[in-house]
Amino acid sequence: MPAAQPAIAAPRRLWSTEAVGSGERLDYWVGAICEAFLEMDCSSREAEVFDGRLASRDVEDIAVNQVIASTQDVYRTPAGIARSRRSHFYLIGQADRAWHVRQGGQVAHLRPGDVVLVDAAEPYELHFPHGVHCMSLQLPRAWVMQWLRTPESVGPRMAWRDQGWGQSLSALAAQLARDPDSAAAMPAETFTQHLGALLAAALEPPPAADGRDRRLHQRLLALMSEQLDQHGLRAEALAQEVGVSLRTLHRTFAAADATFAGTLRRLRIARAESLLAQPRLAHLSVAEIGRRCGFADASHFVREYQRQRGITPGARRRQA
Repeated sequence: MPAAQPAIAAPRRLWSTEAVGSGERLDYWVGAICEAFLEMDCSSREAEVFDGRLASRDVEDIAVNQVIASTQDVYRTPAGIARSRRSHFYLIGQADRAWHVRQGGQVAHLRPGDVVLVDAAEPYELHFPHGVHCMSLQLPRAWVMQWLRTPESVGPRMAWRDQGWGQSLSALAAQLARDPDSAAAMPAETFTQHLGALLAAALEPPPAADGRDRRLHQRLLALMSEQLDQHGLRAEALAQEVGVSLRTLHRTFAAADATFAGTLRRLRIARAESLLAQPRLAHLSVAEIGRRCGFADASHFVREYQRQRGITPGARRRQA
């Protein structure tokens, strides 16, 4: 099976106000956000000393954007919408500053870590009174419709940093705001599915698991355990094998307070723990143990094992 591709293969796109003189910076910034995102207007009370930096990389069809800039107010107007060829959704979260968004007559005041989904097909306002240090994910409309039952909304849709699956989505947003290239830590397909599953679980929380959900979850766990040695084990293939949609699969894990990707990592490390403790397998290298548990390379196996267990596989084997 071919090795999974890195999450971010496209070159980084970068805009910085350092490229122009101080009197031209705000105009440059308006052009940058229109080029990177879509048609918008922007004003700032710090226009004379405005500073901004925007870095963008693509993960499949999703653009991962990091924005660090002076205080500003951003407006998506009906005129801007009319000039746009496409209307994406945007998932936005500030790393360390409060801000607010207005859309559809609703105002949402967001704390650092809270995340909001806005529909660029409708006018909105983004207000950053204390400056910008945010993650903004550009999500294709067709992609969002695959994950949300009701993607369109009158106003902004919030995932709170301290409620349900919003906690996990908030942690991912904070990580990407600090280091957008960290999306490369997993294959692109895995990243987009993990994001979609968290988005659905946070914005459309699954109902409490019933007997059918629990049976499906147990069946999925059994199949995953049987196929752990397959490096390219994918959620789509598993969903097809049990005869459910990909969204149903991810919602089943969410109802069990888990994710497919997280469960797969947990099962693989548990299998590795068992193999490392068996004296009859002492002749196998750590890399071979990792391979038998579905890890593509030894370094990935060692990092993940140490992250979950707090000790390296080699040290665990010596303890055994």
